[in-house]
Amino acid sequence: MLWNGRFLAGLVLASCCVHAADPVPLADIARHMQFKDAKISPDGRHLAATAIVNGNVVLSMIDIEKNTALTVQPRNGDEVFQFWWVSNERIVYSVAEHDGGLEQPVPTGELFATNVDGTGRDILFGYRAGANVAGSSASHIEKKQNENASAWMLDALPDDAEHALIVVQPWSRTPGEMFKSEVRRIDLDSGKTRTIATAPMTEAAFITDHKGMVRFAAGNDIDQKQKVYYRESDGKDWELISDESGGGNVVWPLMFNRAGDGVYFTCGGAHNHGGVCLWDVNKREFKTLWSGVDVGPSGFEETFDRQDLFAIRSMPGRTAVSLLDKHAPEAGILVELMQQFAGEDVHFGNASRDGKKAIVIVESDRDPGSFYLYDATAKKLKLLLARAPWVKPDALADMQPFAIKARDGTPLRGYLTRPFGKEETKNLPLVVYVHGGPHGIFDQWEYEPMVQALASRGYAVMQVNFRGSGGSGLAFEKAGYREWGGKMQDDVTDATRWAIEQGAADPKRICIFGGSYGGYAALQGAVREPDLYQCAIGYAGVYDLRLMKSRGDIPQSFKGEGYLDMVLGKDDALLAQRSPVNQVERIKADVMLIVGGQDKRVPPVQGENMRNALLKRGKKVEWLYQRTEAHGFYDEANIEDMYIKVLAFLDRNIGEAGKHEAAAGEAAKPSAGN
Repeated sequence: MLWNGRFLAGLVLASCCVHAADPVPLADIARHMQFKDAKISPDGRHLAATAIVNGNVVLSMIDIEKNTALTVQPRNGDEVFQFWWVSNERIVYSVAEHDGGLEQPVPTGELFATNVDGTGRDILFGYRAGANVAGSSASHIEKKQNENASAWMLDALPDDAEHALIVVQPWSRTPGEMFKSEVRRIDLDSGKTRTIATAPMTEAAFITDHKGMVRFAAGNDIDQKQKVYYRESDGKDWELISDESGGGNVVWPLMFNRAGDGVYFTCGGAHNHGGVCLWDVNKREFKTLWSGVDVGPSGFEETFDRQDLFAIRSMPGRTAVSLLDKHAPEAGILVELMQQFAGEDVHFGNASRDGKKAIVIVESDRDPGSFYLYDATAKKLKLLLARAPWVKPDALADMQPFAIKARDGTPLRGYLTRPFGKEETKNLPLVVYVHGGPHGIFDQWEYEPMVQALASRGYAVMQVNFRGSGGSGLAFEKAGYREWGGKMQDDVTDATRWAIEQGAADPKRICIFGGSYGGYAALQGAVREPDLYQCAIGYAGVYDLRLMKSRGDIPQSFKGEGYLDMVLGKDDALLAQRSPVNQVERIKADVMLIVGGQDKRVPPVQGENMRNALLKRGKKVEWLYQRTEAHGFYDEANIEDMYIKVLAFLDRNIGEAGKHEAAAGEAAKPSAGN
């Protein structure tokens, strides 16, 4: 298939002549990224990228020198989900399939393989391995054994072009039953596997050393306590080296150092907000290498040969980079690139094995990002692919970091985004946008479509990393446990009042909005602070905490039940008191509820019950129900429709009434579920 001219540096990321009077089309913000990921082959000759072609995600393999491309399309309807180079000529990839009436494709857990020239296409592992799957050309495919399990790549084994290591997680057939994760050695031609390690716990993550031996297994056990096991080599017994239930520093293994005598771990650091430690393999001791002041590590930079770490990324506001090894050649390259792209986030993807060519990713709060090819020999950088070439960064709004203290002195960080051209404007209508998760997830300085959609239509947007969020250490995250509707909600309120005190927000024009947990926080905010918010928007939100413990996919496993007990607690009376569905009489704000009919995480009954409770009390409810969507909308048309209706709702409550009514009216013909 032809590449349609999207490969070389003819792509332009920004327009020279964008004006504030020309708002970015909502359809452009709603579009999926044209290119999701890009990786260079071990020999540096080819580029592989996941790209959207005719609405589906495919795998495109590009000959860098010849500027030619070949596209691998999975079986009809399936999409490429992840991919890995396993040799100079071969790629392993997984797929996601459209399940019935569900818009968002669901990963199948299977592994497929193809050669870079399109030959040798085969299914290696999965529940259809014994069937003749469309798109596979191997004649021996019928001889394979199917397996009800999911698999993903662990180690491509660079010195072995015929084998790789994969992690296999068997599917549970009995409700609540859990199987232990395995590491298997897989033949990249026949698909035959051999188990070389079984985790000492359920659903573990594994770490190999530079020789491809499985040395670490880590994860949360059924008791919800994090454990890390170590073994000296393949075949040796597992040794428990860290157990959260025993107290002390909670750590997580990352990778071995170049010498192989030390292992990098995330740890609490000197300030207990997150750090990086080195574990001495022989002494069994940890040494702190880096500590965050009030945020922990958000990412890492590996040397091009993947034998060591040379830098730590963190997010105190905008992205910060701390060098572990200032003398590493990659460190010098990264510093030069950061100077070249001042004000943007620059980081490395993967590199060729000889380190002469590397993928560089440049992105920002206004730019979804682009992939560049760095030639270390020529010291030149060439633009390869823009993730979303239609996005014009010059027309988008800046995310301004802020740091405040909550009412009890807890430090909080977040972002305030003012509309383009109104960076100094006071008393703007404000949308308090609360992130989901909530635990472990955190708002970052990055391109966020919903934020840009709101800001493009005149709304300031505030995001705050309330306690319970990730990115600031385990202690900060645990401070949010059993504080749903309590101190976590107070943090959001305190940040909102800060925005008013700064003069950024008009106190009479504030709406609170969020998805998943953020949907809960939006409605709970309207309950707790009825005079602060003029409207509230719940998107795939939880509104009955007791119901959350019995309905949805989380409580369907022992681990899930334990997790909910840990973060919500077991006091049913308190959970009922902190559930918006039981407190609707306190709500003064106009409410909008957005629900996906196929949502397994937060079943539609949550939204339906909230809607009925509001209507019973005579409250206004804007209802947006999409039958085929799940936990967050996926279809581009549905996303655009949501943007239009959300903006019209905001206009009526805190903005310019009627500004988006016409578009919302058109988008509502018909509105599923109304």
